[in-house]
Amino acid sequence: MFTPPWFEIPDRPLVLAFGGNALLPDPDDPSAALERAREFAAALLMVIPDHSGLVLVHGNGPQVGTILLRVEATKDQIPADPLDVLVAETQGSIGYLLARALRNTLRARKRNVEVATVATQVVVDADDAGFGKPTKPIGPFYDPSRRAELEDQGWDVVDVPDRGLRRVVASPRPQRVVELHTIGDAARHGHVVIAGGGGGIPVIETEAGDLVGVEAVIDKDRTAALLARSLHSAGLVILTAVSAAYRGFGTPDEQIIGTITVTEARELLAAGEFPPGSMGPKIEALADYAEAIGRPGLVTSVAGLSEAMRGETGTWVVPDDQADARNSRAPSTSGT
Repeated sequence: MFTPPWFEIPDRPLVLAFGGNALLPDPDDPSAALERAREFAAALLMVIPDHSGLVLVHGNGPQVGTILLRVEATKDQIPADPLDVLVAETQGSIGYLLARALRNTLRARKRNVEVATVATQVVVDADDAGFGKPTKPIGPFYDPSRRAELEDQGWDVVDVPDRGLRRVVASPRPQRVVELHTIGDAARHGHVVIAGGGGGIPVIETEAGDLVGVEAVIDKDRTAALLARSLHSAGLVILTAVSAAYRGFGTPDEQIIGTITVTEARELLAAGEFPPGSMGPKIEALADYAEAIGRPGLVTSVAGLSEAMRGETGTWVVPDDQADARNSRAPSTSGT
């Protein structure tokens, strides 16, 4: 019978990442988030071994988008908060919904596990190339006639065909999680920690050691991989909209990928097989984790999670020395 690798390492936490759409599929119906949080909490319990901790890293795209719509509607009455503060706001709101749903679900199943949300700052390099070429779109679309006004605010904007102008911000690579010790201590004691929401609150560190917030968005999959490596976690799972990664996705010749090595993953990334705005960062994050820690990582969907836990779907990214795992959906746990 297939056993997920992290179930064989009960003394280390699992890191799991998922997108903001998993909780708010319809931004026009925020009340749906609570029910989705309950469903999501029940699904998550499948991946948590007894007595093992879990670190959850969530996205926040739809939620930040909703806040920015409110900012636009009230900009003449209320000064807008900077983007780092908005990320912090979503960490609190999403973290609250998740923590409450998880705690209630755990209690109903008689599992005595603490659940906590940690406002998480993530240090980025002030000289990161991303600041020189912002590419991450955020917020609403604007009429092209407002270009000068928006640029006078210091914004970078891009034209989106048939939609208008949209603001873009930097997406620098995460360097260090400020609250790592707190997150790791709780997770290693078997608790559930919701951390790194939205990729983390982006901050830079001055020469004096002070932290300063910046206008940026950090990719949550990269932050999840950083946490997984830093905590030497038992596993890294990334949940997305599809049950597995594919070669030739969306074409008549698409083919599901069951197991792929780190080297093969990077070759396919370099060849443009995985789009940079969707599956690319996930495969990159899993490859970084598998290479650094020597354990496999998994990408699948919420709907496919139960099948992935039976070894029937999902894509495993494994270290190069576990290449023989391609003949089975049960990767080895060498390097533990």
